[in-house]
Amino acid sequence: MAMLGPRVWFSVRQGLSRGLSRNVGGWASGEGRKVDIAGIYPAVTTPFTATAEVDYGKLEENLHKLGNIPFRGFLVQGSNGEFPYLTSSERLEVVSRARQAIPKDKLLLAGSGCESTQTTVEMTVSMAQVGADAALVVTPSYYRGQMSSAALIHHYTKVADLSPIPVVLYSVPANTGLDLPVDTAVLLSQHPNIIGIKDSGGDVTRIGLMVHKTRRQDFQVLAGSAGFLLASYAVGAVGGVCALANVLGAQVCQLERLCLTGQWEDAQKLQLRLIEPNTAVTRRFGISGLKKTMDWFGYYGGPCRAPLQELSPAEEEALHLAFTSNGWL
Repeated sequence: MAMLGPRVWFSVRQGLSRGLSRNVGGWASGEGRKVDIAGIYPAVTTPFTATAEVDYGKLEENLHKLGNIPFRGFLVQGSNGEFPYLTSSERLEVVSRARQAIPKDKLLLAGSGCESTQTTVEMTVSMAQVGADAALVVTPSYYRGQMSSAALIHHYTKVADLSPIPVVLYSVPANTGLDLPVDTAVLLSQHPNIIGIKDSGGDVTRIGLMVHKTRRQDFQVLAGSAGFLLASYAVGAVGGVCALANVLGAQVCQLERLCLTGQWEDAQKLQLRLIEPNTAVTRRFGISGLKKTMDWFGYYGGPCRAPLQELSPAEEEALHLAFTSNGWL
């Protein structure tokens, strides 16, 4: 469960770069088809106790309840999992516990991104060892001024070369201040072990352009939020990783079904009722808002880790209104 030491890292770098980078495309693709990630995934939160310890029991309880909804799988350790606030061992333990708690036929995507390429490779290999089916790798962003296309291509290529599981790119400019350039994503889509992208920016023209420019690559685009899910399906996205699916999972899956079966009028009605609640648990009130809503819907939300703060009474009231005014509470 520990992170790889320098000696192990050296052997990973030496051995995998020769062997695995040749084989992993075939391993991931089976009969020439990459792992199919089409579908809806809740962006799972990390529960904490009152003393800010990870509450693995509550994580398992939440996942068991969510397991009854027709998701394609689950994303743990994405932005909603508060991964920057967890230690390496906590991040791995969350992945391990999640794998044990979710049904065998559901995919487990795990956020393995770190700031350096070496640490990201180590984390990705470790997450694969504890049960992740694919790695979601966020853009490194602390030195965002130096994160040129060349730097990002080098980073993702190295991670994908050395990862024993398929890699999904992750662009979340609201948190990183960095949009993964479309042309960079298109170039990376040619890598046999890079199978798609989660795009949380909300720019549907960008999502459509990525779908269009990667149409020969078997590259799968996932919307990063439920607020623009219908629009993303309309331009060729294959699914979504959605914070809102933690509380309105059945409804988000219903929206998926309506889009896939061409029932656009009903899909539009449902989508419109999801926009305000989605904004409330993402951009407006963040993870604190999402966790508060989970408490209302019969899941365990609980506190966030500091420095994230709990909602004020006025914020809680506004959050509640976003759900009641759309008929969800």
